Amino acid sequence: MRIPILKLHNYLLISIQIDLDDQTAIQFQEDLLKKIHESGATGVVIDLTSVDIIDSFIAKVLGDVVTMSDLMGAKVVLTGIQPAVAMTLIDLGIHMQDVPTALDLEQGLIKLRQELEE
Repeated sequence: MRIPILKLHNYLLISIQIDLDDQTAIQFQEDLLKKIHESGATGVVIDLTSVDIIDSFIAKVLGDVVTMSDLMGAKVVLTGIQPAVAMTLIDLGIHMQDVPTALDLEQGLIKLRQELEE
């Protein structure tokens, strides 16, 4: 199953509404990087509100997506991180201090605009 990636101006918006398995996570990574390259997007908001838990592989892929997007010139904001997901990321040593976060998609867009203006 593919995760939809929407384009809004120079931004890409992703709301993950399904449980992520390894194959879906890898497909998402490939799709997002391709979309950044094709669209020239300068920012990405990934909404994780519906993601209740993640395993070590999914956590690593998420961290990699943030790093790879940054290398391609697109700033990432993560929104809606659930407590269990936050704890898993920290427990696995995946620290995202430099990654802006927000409570929801709307706040994420505001945060992304602020990040790109600096």
